[in-house]
Amino acid sequence: MANLPPKYRWAIFGCIALLALCVRLPQLGSRPMHTDETVNAYIVGQLLAGEPYHYDPQDRHGPALSEIALPLARLQGAHTFASLTESELRLVTVLGGSLMILLFGLGVEFFGFPACLAAALLFAFGPMPVYYSRYFIHETFFVAATLGLLLALLWRRSWAAAIFTGLSAAFMVACKETAALHFAALGAAFLTCHFARPAPKVPGEISPLRFWLAAGGMFLISGILLFTWFGRDWRALTDLLHAGPHLAARAGGEGHAKPFWYYLVLLANGGGRFVLFFSVIGILLQLVVKGVSRAWLFLGVYALLIIGIYSVIPYKTPWLGLNLWLPLALFVGSGMELLRARMKPFPYRHLFWPFVLICGASLAMDTYTRVFRDPIGEKNPYAYAHTIDDLLGLPARIAEVTQARHLANPRIAVVATDAWPLPWYLRQYAQTGFWQPGQDPGPADFYVTTTDVPDNVQARLKSFQMEFFGVRPDVLLILWTPADTSRTPTP
Repeated sequence: MANLPPKYRWAIFGCIALLALCVRLPQLGSRPMHTDETVNAYIVGQLLAGEPYHYDPQDRHGPALSEIALPLARLQGAHTFASLTESELRLVTVLGGSLMILLFGLGVEFFGFPACLAAALLFAFGPMPVYYSRYFIHETFFVAATLGLLLALLWRRSWAAAIFTGLSAAFMVACKETAALHFAALGAAFLTCHFARPAPKVPGEISPLRFWLAAGGMFLISGILLFTWFGRDWRALTDLLHAGPHLAARAGGEGHAKPFWYYLVLLANGGGRFVLFFSVIGILLQLVVKGVSRAWLFLGVYALLIIGIYSVIPYKTPWLGLNLWLPLALFVGSGMELLRARMKPFPYRHLFWPFVLICGASLAMDTYTRVFRDPIGEKNPYAYAHTIDDLLGLPARIAEVTQARHLANPRIAVVATDAWPLPWYLRQYAQTGFWQPGQDPGPADFYVTTTDVPDNVQARLKSFQMEFFGVRPDVLLILWTPADTSRTPTP
């Protein structure tokens, strides 16, 4: 396998990428939209309406996701926010997660075919990558750009490598401002390799000064173009400088604080325990026993640092675990290869491949359960603060009453501190407005409030009846419909 001609290797990785796409496509629109997905969808909807993009450093991340989603949405026939669908938006990250598989083909030169093949398979069919590549959020593209930068830093110093380094780094920042954490970890890993395993001189390489000047120049040019939406929003550059204090404050938790070992427990859930098992063996055998190569030393230092950084920071969400899955997935193949080589005595070596098949079957079952059978269940560790199915009944009930009362364009007043994901689920109604508690929404055909109904709104609800709908686990909203409209019984 290690001596396969490049065209056969690329054919293998291409087939895996195609299979990854096939795995991700079914039931793409069936899961309710997570709040973060609806925020990103709203931005795309504004852009479809012709509104200019403006970078918001508070909680919207960079423009990369919208820059990719906008043309793809138009290609699929979407022209307004109301016409967008879950499948159209999630197809963006599905394509990104599938195409990312091809990047592992570039890593064969540094990590070998078995390690890259195992990593490609884990990203193609593993529960966490499949689950979150079907999420319309930035993480899948961010991890793909991280892999691109990691590989670019290992290439021989050339103009092409410098350009790819700058582009990958700029795209990471355009995805998420937390790229700074990865730059620190990659920088420390690169310096470690520079002193512990200096790269051999290769004829035709450019000087380090030229390489870093070219990479830095490409980073600045492409980063400025991406962040300013190709020159349309120059305020984004000053807003980006203000993102640092906000990110520092958010790292303290902001309601998402988790213990140090959170990601260890998350990764060890279900079939992921086998990923941890083989990756730990790979790290130990590469860094301790075997005598590490430059590429594996680089990856090992980066893996330990990024795992430590994400574990120490109190703010934790499960999709951030993808950043840890990346280096661990590469070490899985190495761990399997090195462990098999040491299982010489009979009968242990004959038990290796059956054990690997059991691990693969466990991962496949885990993917099926988490992604398709129970994508928003309370026992699903990836369904974090997820919208529940009950909320889907709220717009359906509004449509039912609207038809019964012959309302051509009903006015809907939403009064809540945090109204998401309602802007998505009420996008079909042009006269939907959103108010904070204490503000007067005025007269409306329907009201939507939290269970703590503001005093100033209660006076307007005397002729309305309440109906409860779940938004997330233990979170309720009240839909106020006209009292003279009886609910049609469900057949």
